[in-house]
Amino acid sequence: MKAGSPLLSLNRQSVDSNPALHRLAKKAAACYHVQAMSEIRRLPDWLRVRLPGGPGYVRVQGLLRGASLHTVCEEARCPNIGECFGSGTATFLILGDVCTRNCAFCAVDHGRAMLTDYDEPERLARVVQELGLRHAVVTSVTRDDLPDGGAEMFARTILRIREQCPTCKVEVLIPDFKGSEEALKQVMAARPDILNHNVETAPRLYPHVRPQADYPRSLLLLARARKLAPEGLTKSGIMVGLGEARDEIVEVMHDLRRADCDIITIGQYLRPSARHLPIERFYTPEEFEEFKVEGQRLGFKHVESGPLVRSSYKAHRQTDSQEAVSQA
Repeated sequence: MKAGSPLLSLNRQSVDSNPALHRLAKKAAACYHVQAMSEIRRLPDWLRVRLPGGPGYVRVQGLLRGASLHTVCEEARCPNIGECFGSGTATFLILGDVCTRNCAFCAVDHGRAMLTDYDEPERLARVVQELGLRHAVVTSVTRDDLPDGGAEMFARTILRIREQCPTCKVEVLIPDFKGSEEALKQVMAARPDILNHNVETAPRLYPHVRPQADYPRSLLLLARARKLAPEGLTKSGIMVGLGEARDEIVEVMHDLRRADCDIITIGQYLRPSARHLPIERFYTPEEFEEFKVEGQRLGFKHVESGPLVRSSYKAHRQTDSQEAVSQA
């Protein structure tokens, strides 16, 4: 962007309060992202993916646009978007596309959050029905501006999906609600099939990676979720490549098992742009397989570990595998 551009003289408040300017700013950020990506080191072959496209991708994108819905696949620039949209799945992002926190690894916009759209759960449930999903994953931006952190909207969304699609499994990936047990109870009362909350990284890196989050608070949330719904599944995920040691990854896995967490996902951190934290290391597929073996040894019911694994990547396999075990 050239010096003297009008965008440079605008403050965040004036951009956020004007929808047209906000869209323009997002386009400018996307251009910056493309330019910045050329500065990022060459990716190993095992991290290369095909560009998204095809009729399945177009259909999912069209349904989402028509219902004015967001996905974390798009907002967080997930490398698996082509595969997931192409197979008719998506991870829905509720409560807007602007986060009230600013984690150093995340591509989702941050700033002043949008007004709550109380019709969103109904529209989302209709899209789940149109897509014929067997497993729906719903997450949100962090909404520290709301008294309940968005818990009511999670509960409403779970219930609407169940009304529209009684056989569809529902997984929610929730923020920490600033430690509110009442907010967590509100979500758990709606009985999600999987309660997911990511710890993301080793506790030593939190001040650098997630300065507004708290590692013990996240572990406590998972432990409370288990007590509130003993029959449900709990899940968490971590990224690797941010500067953690292997021993720290294993210790996080131990901590999650101590919180009685059932499912863990482990994937490679990929830098969204030059403004985000650099990649300190690429882990090999063989190392991810070692993490999987370690997770199984520790007693996780399901371990999804691989370079391109993300929280909701092939999430249906996790409930499918548990149903197979219970029926055996």
